[in-house]
Amino acid sequence: MTRFLCGVLVVMSMAAAAAAGAEPEGLSIAWEKNYLTIRGDFPGGDLKILYLEAYCRPGSTDRDWKETVIGHTAELVEASADHKVIKLRDKLADGVVVEHTLTAGRDEVDFRLVAHNPTDKPSLAHWAQPCIRVDRFTGTTTADARTLVPAYARKSFLFLGGKLTRLPTEPWADKARYTPGQVYCPKGVDRNDVNPRPLSTLVPSSGLCGCFSADEKQIMAVAWEPYQEIFQGVIACLHSDFRVGGLAAGETKKIRGKLYIVPADVASLVKRYERDFPEQVHP
Repeated sequence: MTRFLCGVLVVMSMAAAAAAGAEPEGLSIAWEKNYLTIRGDFPGGDLKILYLEAYCRPGSTDRDWKETVIGHTAELVEASADHKVIKLRDKLADGVVVEHTLTAGRDEVDFRLVAHNPTDKPSLAHWAQPCIRVDRFTGTTTADARTLVPAYARKSFLFLGGKLTRLPTEPWADKARYTPGQVYCPKGVDRNDVNPRPLSTLVPSSGLCGCFSADEKQIMAVAWEPYQEIFQGVIACLHSDFRVGGLAAGETKKIRGKLYIVPADVASLVKRYERDFPEQVHP
């Protein structure tokens, strides 16, 4: 049985090369020791992602984190000389294997994942966490990252009722097994199965979230289809965590994703997101 999932991580920029009339070279990517580094003409010059931070079991909202994580090892299979294509392989402790192909373009990184359970037992790999470090992009630091509302959170956004909404949202949850942070759970996902950080009562209207650059001229945004949660973390990180939903014995699931970097034109961003994620467009 094969199912298709879709994910996109978006970072938007105003390229100096384009302003000078030259064709921008676009983004480049590198991966080492579980960190994906995206480089290009945007604030900070690079964006680091713990890729992937964890694969997670369901029932995670009020449980010790160590009991939620499914251990995995990652290896670099291939990297092109032009820093445009990377292939990775994750091996989960329960036997699941996830193949990743990442391709950098002018203003996006495309993610193609294939998750396969070759065992004769079902896998509880329910969701996974790409942890995006946004302090340099937002012009903030990690010094206040564990406060109730850190500076970088005020640069961050998601969509509520179809409208871009800056953090902190109102109400702002502050109680959970682990604090601080803020989790937003979409419709169709069990609220017992998300990050054990303060869980907002607000329900995002789309899977798109992101943050503005220090000068507000650029946007980093991320989306997945389907997605498990949107999460403002405690190490100046922002998550849109993708959903796997478990794997039956012998089952394969294909997961598609992107990362964009473009100007801070919200209307254009939304149009692009809706083109890439028609499943999340509601009439």
